[in-house]
Amino acid sequence: MLRKNKLDCKEEITMNDGQRNNITLEALATIFGGSFLFSYAILLLWFLIFLFAPDCFYGLNSKWFSISRHEFDLINYCGMALLKIVNLVFFLCPYLSIKLWLRKRRTE
Repeated sequence: MLRKNKLDCKEEITMNDGQRNNITLEALATIFGGSFLFSYAILLLWFLIFLFAPDCFYGLNSKWFSISRHEFDLINYCGMALLKIVNLVFFLCPYLSIKLWLRKRRTE
């Protein structure tokens, strides 16, 4: 009597294209969400350093570059604003649009 191996009886599980797309979009949304949080953590760290140790931060950078205190403050404020805008446009907007599209697709 021949015994059948468990692998021989295994059914093949296949996914259609819609399920593959949903899994891919879920993974992409997870990446965008994680990138958004990581970028905001960097922004928060930058702000806290700029808030609690501005003289140390300025002293470190003024050794490398000959800039005034006003220019240093201006560069930091503009850099933080640019990082916030880039974070919202390139990470949060795609994350929200993918999540909304997947939610709409599930209800259909």
